[in-house]
Parts: sequence; structure tokens; C-alpha cells
Amino acid sequence: MTAPTPAEAGFHMPAEGARHTKTWMAWPSRIDLWNGRHVEAKAAYAAVAQAIARFEPLTMVANPADLADAAAQCGPSVEVLPMALDDSWMRDIGPTFLLDGKGALAGADWRFNAWGDKWPDYANDAAIAAQVLERVGCPRFAAPFVLEGGSIHSDGEGTVLTSEQCLLNPNRNPDLSKAQIEANLKAWLGAQVVIWVGQGLENDGTDGHVDNLACFARPGVVLATSCRDPQDANYTPMQDNLRRLAAARDARGRALEVLELPIPAKRVTAGGRLAMTYTNFYLANGAVIAPSFDDPMDAVAAGVLAKAFPDRQIVQVPALAILEGGGGIHCITQQQPAV
Repeated sequence: MTAPTPAEAGFHMPAEGARHTKTWMAWPSRIDLWNGRHVEAKAAYAAVAQAIARFEPLTMVANPADLADAAAQCGPSVEVLPMALDDSWMRDIGPTFLLDGKGALAGADWRFNAWGDKWPDYANDAAIAAQVLERVGCPRFAAPFVLEGGSIHSDGEGTVLTSEQCLLNPNRNPDLSKAQIEANLKAWLGAQVVIWVGQGLENDGTDGHVDNLACFARPGVVLATSCRDPQDANYTPMQDNLRRLAAARDARGRALEVLELPIPAKRVTAGGRLAMTYTNFYLANGAVIAPSFDDPMDAVAAGVLAKAFPDRQIVQVPALAILEGGGGIHCITQQQPAV
């Protein structure tokens, strides 16, 4: 007899904005990822951790050799635990926590292949989700397919957002059709409706993770990345994503209210164009931990977020150094929902 899926066992992925017990992060470990800016990246991770720790407990896992450095930079408000790491993107290597609505917590442990085998060494990262779940002391559902936490977003009421560029990429699950992938999302996240956007941002090493593109502010309301320059390579794919969201209906049959978060000005560094987006933020208890990019659009984004989350404090944290490694604030965090 095959083991039940999370949905069969009564579990679902709650909304990120639901109350958290804590946040999990992972300390930067792959030094050559940062194009010579690993010192700045560590400082940026510490700043994010400290910002979140103002609102809820936070645990930073770090390689044993990096434990003292992580503890010193993060400070006494952040718990630091030793775990063997290859990289530092807890959204993708950590578990996706699930609730059953009856007081039980569980976690989905996705198969991890370093974003389509982009890095040869990822055995430690592939084992992190199981270690976190063991530490928490909750049941683990081991998924039979590849997925990263940054490629999904849930409204907590049966609707999941994802992207075609990532989940249909042959470097993830080449033997699965779109229909089979959608069925897996429903079975493992307790969803009834999957809304697909199309392509991601230019030079996004995650192959278009949806957390760079769209997320739920609350059920029925989506924040979406937009591009206002028709000459920008991001303009056409972002317009297509906006059209898809405007035409979609969620699991309750609602049309989505779409609030646009325009991208900042193009910025190119040693690793190419940075895939900068204000949609890659994190919802802590009572706060939005949002990226800033030393760009005039930072203020515009803060205003949109304040409108979307009138009951939360907007806290902007400089994120350019994190983007140098290929992700944002949402990518380096993973929420553990309160039971």
C-alpha cells in the first residue's frame, strides 16, 4: 500500500501570512556563488534575520565551521544551529510546512536537485528538510518529485500559484506532464485550483520561480511583478503574467484583484542582470520584510505594500547583495506556521 499524500491525510499548505511559530534561514556557504561579494551577502542575511527577529523567533542553520561567524553577525536575538549545508536558500531546501486544521503540523520534503542540476554538490542541502522536520518533531511527507518552495505560493484556501517556466522545465521532472504536475500540487498542497503564470524575469537562475512574479496578499488579492518599459526584455513576459492573473479564478470562484509591483531600473553586475523584484518579500508576524535596491522605485513598492497590508509594518532591508547570489528575501526564508 502506498503512503497517503498530505491531502489524503488532511493536510494543506496555509497562507504565508498566517501566524508563524518561527522562521528558518540558512547561512551563506557557497562562497563562489557571490561574485566576490560573500562578505556583503552574509551581512545582508544577518540584516534580514535581525529584521524578522523583531517580530517572531528565527533559527539560522549554519555549517559547523561557520557557526561562530553566523552567531556573531546575527546577534543574540537569532538562534543558530549547526547543520551541514552546500548553499543558503532555505525556501528551496527547507520543508514546506503543512497544517491539518485540527492542531497537527507536518512538512513536505521535496526532492531537491539544485535548480535543475545547476550545481554538482547539493547532497547536504537535499537533506536539510528532513533534519528541520526532525528538529521540529513533526511528520515528514517525502515527495516523489522535484520541487522548490520558491516555485509555489498558496492562499491557504485551496489556490496555488506557480509558473510554467519552472515547473515544466525538463531539468526538474522531465517525465511528468503539466496535468500530472498539477495533480501533484493538489495532492501535496491540499489545493483545488492551480493558477499558472508563464515566464520569469531575465537572467533568473531559478528558471522563473513564482515568488519573483506573483504572490497572495490575502485570498482573492495578488501582488504581481510588472515592467513599465516596453523596450525591456521583461516587459512582454510580465504583461502576459498580468493577463493570466486577471483572467484567473481562485478555488472559491473569485476573480483576482491584482496589485502591480513595478521592477526597479535594470542593473547588471559580474553575474549578469540582477533579477530584481519587489514581489520577493517575506511576511513575518505583523510585518512585511521587503527588499530595497537603492532605487527610486523602492518608495513606490513600499506604498503598494502598505496598501496591500494595512495592518502590517513595512520594513525594507537592502537586498542587492542577496540578489548577487540569484535570489531575494523570500528565497532565503521559510515560515513555520503556528498550530
